[in-house]
Amino acid sequence: MTDGLPPGGVGITEAEAGARWANAWTPTEVAARLAGVSAPWCVAGGWAVDLFRGERTRRHDDLEIAVPAARFPEIRARFDAFAFDVVASGRLWELTPEVAGLSHQTWLRDPATGDFLVDVFREPHDGPTWICRRDPSIRLPYTAVVRRTVDGIPYLAPELALLFKAKAARPKDRHDFAGALPLMDGAQRQTLAALLTRVHPGHGWLADLPPVDGPAR
Repeated sequence: MTDGLPPGGVGITEAEAGARWANAWTPTEVAARLAGVSAPWCVAGGWAVDLFRGERTRRHDDLEIAVPAARFPEIRARFDAFAFDVVASGRLWELTPEVAGLSHQTWLRDPATGDFLVDVFREPHDGPTWICRRDPSIRLPYTAVVRRTVDGIPYLAPELALLFKAKAARPKDRHDFAGALPLMDGAQRQTLAALLTRVHPGHGWLADLPPVDGPAR
């Protein structure tokens, strides 16, 4: 057993995971399944940036949504015919209270095919206040975190989606940043600049953002 990990679990390689994500849902599909849920969930990751841009601009390897951790049971209840797995250190465990703390990531699996359909992030929060998992001092009301498309699909505000993408800054992340930046208003750019300065000081993207005069909101 790998040190620090519980017994059990099934190993999964990056290639195996990629193949099993090939039939991931789209934001439209997951929004239809979650219609009427009161928890402030939202599409995250690269799909969030494309929803902000108003079009699909690239291939997406998966679909990620975020939900306040304490409200996860409301999401889970919509998928009682499916299974949820926790993923950590290249291994999967079927979700139980004992392994839930291994990772915030929870992969929804079709038990009939083994396909992964959506990655549910169980996010830190304090009641109606969102807490950034990269820096818990960053706290915002969910009204500032969740945006909606014209047809009502909730997505993570672009300045926050890009903050999470900045850590790796892979080619797809740079694509998302370059495409979203011209569409962001001054307040969004200033917020992203302040958050990057706090979480990733000296990040290369700061050269394309306004100077930071004060602390991040």
